[in-house]
Amino acid sequence: MAVPALTPRNAPRRSLPLREARTRLSQLVAMAELTDTVTVITRDGDPRPVAAIVPADAAGTAAQARADAERLAEVTAGWARRLEAQREQSARRHAAELRTLSAALAEAWAELDRRAGGDPALTRLRAAHAHLLAR
Repeated sequence: MAVPALTPRNAPRRSLPLREARTRLSQLVAMAELTDTVTVITRDGDPRPVAAIVPADAAGTAAQARADAERLAEVTAGWARRLEAQREQSARRHAAELRTLSAALAEAWAELDRRAGGDPALTRLRAAHAHLLAR
């Protein structure tokens, strides 16, 4: 059964045979307009749906639903590309900052070695920070 693309999922639904729907058309249209009720119309004696009376806002076509889905996919893909570019830029910036910091730390250790030489406190500090210096 083709269901209108934008039919609210929580809208009340009812099913009527065509003969009864003809008799009550004005009432069914008013219910659709005021309460968002969806009325499914069946052929007399056949329970399979053949048509529906839906609120005007919910009467999107399948083509409109596909176009909306395609547009949503384009927008989502665009945001995914932007996020990936931002992640790559952030990773490059982080790597550059890490290289700068590592170089400054190496200079500081070299200066400490030059000034303090074999100081036991310096040796303990170097051992405590060995995991940082290994980079």
